[in-house]
Amino acid sequence: RKLPRNVWLLTISQALMLSVSSMVVFVDGLVGSQFAPVANLATLPVASTVVGTAVAIPPVTLLMNTIGRRRSFFIIGFYSILVAFLASYAISISSFYLFCVSTFLFGVTYACVMQFRFASMESVSEELIPRAASMVLIGGIAAAFFGPEIAVLGKDILKVEFAGSFILLAGLFAIALLFLTGFKNPITQNAANESPQRPLKEIFKQRVFWVSILSATIGYAVMSFIMTATPVSMHVMEGHSLGHTKWVIQSHIVAMFLPSLITAWIIKKLGVSKMMITGLIAYVICIAIAFAGKHLGNYWVSLILLGVGWNFLFIGATTFLPQCYKPSERFRVQAVNDFVIFGTQAVASLSAGWFIFAVGWKILLLINLPFI
Repeated sequence: RKLPRNVWLLTISQALMLSVSSMVVFVDGLVGSQFAPVANLATLPVASTVVGTAVAIPPVTLLMNTIGRRRSFFIIGFYSILVAFLASYAISISSFYLFCVSTFLFGVTYACVMQFRFASMESVSEELIPRAASMVLIGGIAAAFFGPEIAVLGKDILKVEFAGSFILLAGLFAIALLFLTGFKNPITQNAANESPQRPLKEIFKQRVFWVSILSATIGYAVMSFIMTATPVSMHVMEGHSLGHTKWVIQSHIVAMFLPSLITAWIIKKLGVSKMMITGLIAYVICIAIAFAGKHLGNYWVSLILLGVGWNFLFIGATTFLPQCYKPSERFRVQAVNDFVIFGTQAVASLSAGWFIFAVGWKILLLINLPFI
């Protein structure tokens, strides 16, 4: 069966708007290392985005519940363009803390993009949910290239390095808005409050809820902890070139989303649980390879495995989550789910900068094993 138009529009918009994520990971640590008052704060701009996402999830979800997904997407799209200009201005005046404020504000953008997967699943019948979730995440493949490429393309177009990159990012947001004009609110949007809602504590008693939320949370936290530290470890500490660092980050983000092409098939053959266990095994192998050496190949292979592991855990969790709630409960449960995920990821990102400088790359890797 064909996927509806909504899913394709959300996939394209995901490719454009999620570029903020790959660009933040690639640029912010480098900008931070130039402007930060102390070295340990170099990854603060990256962590600020994750903290901003965690803070933004409840109000963004409430906004969508109140005025609908379509209007919310438009409002946040225009807002994101303004924030991109603010980030450019902060870099142009070499203000580290204003830049951190702008990356914090990008959290609203990211919280909005994270709702694309739910909007796509609401637009299809139950048997198409795994395909719809996977398809939207495929947009991340393009985002893996768009973000770093426009970062490099815009690096020198203004007086201060990377200030122009965020002007180009604003352009991507504007193009995404054009595609979102064709998005229509799913039918469930109009019937959201028809059936009575259960208390959250009753929803929390379901085992499948905890399987979903914990697999996504651990998946995101481990991925973010290692990914945030990688550009600093590679470029700042080990002297790998900016080009090689970009290539590793791009490869990682492609690996996060490329498996989405086949995850619906994997779920059909193995089941969701076995796919998520495979993701955890990929994490362990990733850490073993990264621990073995600091050559370019070690970084590259380990970050690819980190991306694949995240994909299996996150899509598995996303597929499980709708089993936990009725249509009328979806916004509350989605808000709790994403708040826990990104709140934990915020802790991981915030601590990555401190750990990489305080205890080094190898100890940072080993810290993840108990959680896996």
